Order: sequence, then C-alpha cells, then structure tokens
Amino acid sequence: MRWLVVGAQGMLGQDLVDVLREAGHEVAGVDRPEIDITDPDQCVAHVADHDVVVNCAAWTAVDAAEDHEPEAFAVNGVGAAHLARAAHAAGARIVQISTDYVFDGDASDPYPADAPVGPRSAYGRTKVAGEWAVAAHAPDHLIVRTAWLYGARGACFPATIARVVREKGGADVVADQIGQPTWTVDLARLILRLVEAEVPAGTYHGTSAGRTSWYDFARAVVAAAGLDPETVRPTTSEAFVRPAHRPAWSVLSHDGLAAIGVEEIGDWQERWAEAALQVLGTST
Repeated sequence: MRWLVVGAQGMLGQDLVDVLREAGHEVAGVDRPEIDITDPDQCVAHVADHDVVVNCAAWTAVDAAEDHEPEAFAVNGVGAAHLARAAHAAGARIVQISTDYVFDGDASDPYPADAPVGPRSAYGRTKVAGEWAVAAHAPDHLIVRTAWLYGARGACFPATIARVVREKGGADVVADQIGQPTWTVDLARLILRLVEAEVPAGTYHGTSAGRTSWYDFARAVVAAAGLDPETVRPTTSEAFVRPAHRPAWSVLSHDGLAAIGVEEIGDWQERWAEAALQVLGTST
C-alpha cells in the first residue's frame, strides 16, 4: 500500500514512517513547510495517488490553545476536514489521530469508543471538531484516540521528568490524574494492524492496557533512569494549576479492538520496560 503520513516530523509521525517502511509499505512523509493542511489545494495535491492517509498533524500546545482557539481549530478541525475530503476524493482511507481530551475526564470506568464526548478545553473542542469533520467527509475513515504519548524522538513526559530529577534532585508530580502511558512505536504498530486488517470504519482507542497516575509513572521513569524514585513527590492538580483543564480520568476502553479481533497494546508497565532504554537513552 502507498501511505501518506502527514505530520511526519512529529514524535508519532517519525515512528509511524519507520514502522510502515519496516513492514514493506511505500511511505511518503510530509510536514510543514512542505504541506499546510489549512490549504485545501495542498491537501489534494499531496493526497493524490495514495491508498492510506494518516493525519498526525495537530495543534498540540494544549495550554496555548486556550488563548488561540481559532488557530488551533484551523489546524485540528478545518485542516482535518481538508485532508478527509481530499482522501475521499482520491479513494484513500484516512486515519485521524485524536485524543482523550475529547472526554470530560469525570468517569470512573474506561471510556468506550462510543461514549458521549464532552471536552473541557479548547484543545479538546478542536479535536472533537476534527473527529466530526473526518467522519462527515470521509466514510472510509478510522479515528484512533490515544493519550499520554511518549517516544524517543520528541519532547515527552519521561524525558522531561528524568532530566528534572537529575538536574534538581526531585520533582512534584500530580497523583490525581489517571491514564495509560503509551509508546509511539506501539501506537504506530496498532495503526498498521488496523489498516492491514481492513477493519470497519469507525472510532477505536489506541492506548496501552492498564492504568496509572502521572506520579506512579514518574516513579517508574526515574527508576528506569537509574535515579531514586523516592525523589518524586506526589501533588494534586489543584496545586499545579495550568491554563487548560487536564482530564482527571483518561482511561480508554479497548473493547472495540477485541470486537474486531485486533490485538490491543500490552500493559503500560510491560511496554515501558521495553521502551525505556530507547526513550531515555536518546532523549536525556
């Protein structure tokens, strides 16, 4: 298959390009300034002659989006719409990467893929708009929601925490936000499995199994970095206020994957043990 990865210089995009090429697919990776997805003509030109389009491009500056929602909407909503229309016109399947921020974060059970959305941040609202746009303009779509991404080729939580603890001797990390740390390589492999299996159009969740807090994840990261996990101190979201609301509960259900016979990503602890050397070894 001929794949187009949009946002190919991002943390996920780089790993996705590698995973696809290793699997023997023909891959073109584009990013700014090669493509501006807010320009529909550029989307049409780049999408032509591809079988699958994966949209990894996004405004991901969550806090900045609070003061720049129109700009975030132009990328996350309008840009996704342009790519979806172009993919549909070219007869290509589009994969839209989305986020746990589309939910309100108030649940206590894993969110199923068909749970009602209720974003509480500008970033979440713009990503919901992107989901709606892709579903409306490209019947042959896959929306893959993910969360708590980390990887070797981009700024991420593990690299940051390891650096802070090494430089400052400790760190305060929120213990009341629960989610699923997910390695970009694992998400890339899941995207490949979904497309190769020719699964039905719809929304799927692409996160590791299990759950943890940022605090406990930080302790695991610091231990993997050869540092003392006791230097990580628990704090609360109230004590660490930021402009954008962070979901307290970001645990996503993988029942949709089981229903179609696609293997989900393994437990976050097992996957972190596999990823740690690569992520910390190249990012700190």
